Amino acid sequence: MQNASARRFRLRWSARADSPRTAMSATRQAFISAGSNLGDRAETLRAAMAVLARTPGIARAESSPIYKTAPVDVLDQPAFLNLAAGIETTLAPEALLSRLQEIESQFGRARNPSRPRGPRTLDLDLLLYEGETRSTPQLILPHPRMWRRAFVLVPLRELVETHAGWMRGEAWAETRKQLNALVRDPVIAAQRIAIARGRALAKSPRRDSSRS
Repeated sequence: MQNASARRFRLRWSARADSPRTAMSATRQAFISAGSNLGDRAETLRAAMAVLARTPGIARAESSPIYKTAPVDVLDQPAFLNLAAGIETTLAPEALLSRLQEIESQFGRARNPSRPRGPRTLDLDLLLYEGETRSTPQLILPHPRMWRRAFVLVPLRELVETHAGWMRGEAWAETRKQLNALVRDPVIAAQRIAIARGRALAKSPRRDSSRS
């Protein structure tokens, strides 16, 4: 059997043509960070992304490769697997956040108020939503901690650079500029070296044959 650390894991999928729960007047791009450090981490990420892609109101979804990353803030916990995903959606930001939380619960996420950044089966964070900002107790957009986290920025930049059509046009020009600058930041660069050596941990999954 091939060693897990030598295998590459790339997800690509399409949503079903279900009737969407339309809340926006037009399809927008949004970006999500996914992570897991409990159980079968790679399988959890693969399955969660497939569930997300089948959500009514999501028309396109693609992800970066998976990266193995060290925990941040709370260090006494297992290593994470992380990826970034881009979606095209008509769901409003709040509806999309609610859907992400539903998927976390479906995969056994148990929130511990005394240790909010501790081990978890699945963590889905809404990072960016095209043309929208938020600052509420429930949702802040852009995600306030994403700009200092290599485990978010490195997969996100790879997704944008290697998959056609993501973050294109004037609406995303400033975000792309900031993303490209931050991945060269010394603090981020140090994290980036650490996670790049742990990337590519699992074989590509088969497509979900239950979708038409």
